[in-house]
Amino acid sequence: MTGSPSAAVSADPVSVVVRSIHAMADGERADFDLLYHPRATDRENQVQPPSSRGPGPACFYSTALWLRAAFEDLYYDIHHVLADGNLVVVNSTMNGRHTAPWAVYQEDGSVDTVFPPTGRTFAMTQSHWFLLQDGRIIEHWANRDDLGMARQLSWIPPTPAYLFKMARAKRSALRPRG
Repeated sequence: MTGSPSAAVSADPVSVVVRSIHAMADGERADFDLLYHPRATDRENQVQPPSSRGPGPACFYSTALWLRAAFEDLYYDIHHVLADGNLVVVNSTMNGRHTAPWAVYQEDGSVDTVFPPTGRTFAMTQSHWFLLQDGRIIEHWANRDDLGMARQLSWIPPTPAYLFKMARAKRSALRPRG
């Protein structure tokens, strides 16, 4: 490929943002380089793995891998997209099936909670806000219906059996690998 990294992606902010949403479900690493600015910041990474907390495309790709590892059949329905210059807002629904343990993390990067797979499907409404610079995403923040997702996946109210499975899954996640 010749030219700047953003040359392969439409400079239209709406197109860049919609592609970024879909890339979370099935994009390759190279797609993230085209969509995210090297200094891109994700304001929603407080519970994500440490690899998702720095700037740039690699961190956003890490978030995608984190989601894909726990949720099969991941896809997004885009309902509305509004743009005002380089600010783009997306109303969407993230859909998937919980098929593997999903760990959320504390501020220090340690594992906080692990949700063992339930096999259930979910449809979680989300609003994503993006700021673009030089034709790529430089900043992202979101509002998500985490409570609705937790209810659909039977994480809450937790049964005693599920609490036991959560404790066992966390112990497994904390075990050294190798």
